[in-house]
Amino acid sequence: MSFSCGIIGLPNSGKSTIFNALTALSVPCQPYPFCTIDPNVGVVPVPDARLAGLEKLLGPEKVVQTTIEFVDIAGLIKDAHKGEGLGNRFLSHIRNVDAVAHVVRSFSSGQVPHVYADIDPARDMEIVETEIIISDLEIVEERIKKIERLAKVSKEKGETEVELLLRVRRYLEAGRFVDTDDFDENEKQVVRTFGLIATKPLFYIANVDEDGITSAPVGTVENAAKKNGREVVYICGKLEEDLGALPGEERASYMELYGMKEISIEKVIHVGYRVLGLVTFYTIVGKVMRAWTIPEGTTCVKAAGKIHTDMEKGFIRAEVIGADDFIACGSEHTAREKGLLRLEGRDYIVQDGDILHIRFNV
Repeated sequence: MSFSCGIIGLPNSGKSTIFNALTALSVPCQPYPFCTIDPNVGVVPVPDARLAGLEKLLGPEKVVQTTIEFVDIAGLIKDAHKGEGLGNRFLSHIRNVDAVAHVVRSFSSGQVPHVYADIDPARDMEIVETEIIISDLEIVEERIKKIERLAKVSKEKGETEVELLLRVRRYLEAGRFVDTDDFDENEKQVVRTFGLIATKPLFYIANVDEDGITSAPVGTVENAAKKNGREVVYICGKLEEDLGALPGEERASYMELYGMKEISIEKVIHVGYRVLGLVTFYTIVGKVMRAWTIPEGTTCVKAAGKIHTDMEKGFIRAEVIGADDFIACGSEHTAREKGLLRLEGRDYIVQDGDILHIRFNV
């Protein structure tokens, strides 16, 4: 199962620049042809200090990182729900992703004109998110009408679905994205089938000037993020794109010049991974070490199925140790002696950073 994050925003907000910076970090990136209609897709490895520590300690012949898919979606403009710009073609691309990264222009550049002439993050954010909410509201209204029409000629009432749709509609009519925490797990499964953008987790990317978060418009993005309980990443997209294109040593020199301890684009990857509610576990089999992505709350038996269906079917138990404990001990033998390696059953909830050794019957 691949998890994806769509990069959205107004035209000339820096979406494609940030996408290019992301995919420059990726060896297994698979970009599709980009034009004004089709989205650009890149599969990006998730930076993982634990995996690097395990690799240094064990020296496996092959290391497989976990990945996240980023989708660069064409710019949205006002009245897209009415068909302006790419209209519903654009919106349909957003509906296919699992989370949304909203790029907000917070930089000034005479070389890159703003689609609305001046820099105003509050206005830009409202335009993009209002278009999404209106489009979703139209879908909800049409779905309610369809269920009501079917109810007149069928015994299927669809009462549960209508009740959920009405709850969702109240959020949208209030001009808000849907807080899915207000729904239980079964309800969430049904709500996901609606294909609504406003039910997806969203975070902001403030695309700033090279002087960083001292830029005046950034406070607007920060306030909006706090108000809506969302995360925000500050990044100079052009600088990151340029850094990603440099050889390692030259990149390090430039980072030192700018006082950068890390490539900021990596924060986008980590936040995207986090808002998707994902965790990483590891397997070490022979000379291959691999990181795996699963949703939070996944049981051990389901994690085994992620590796191979036979492991899920014949699951007996799992030997589990935290990657940090393993690295601190230096070996599995020492970890066993200290009692840090334990046996877990099929209902154990896998934690971020677990190393699993699955025992199963063939």
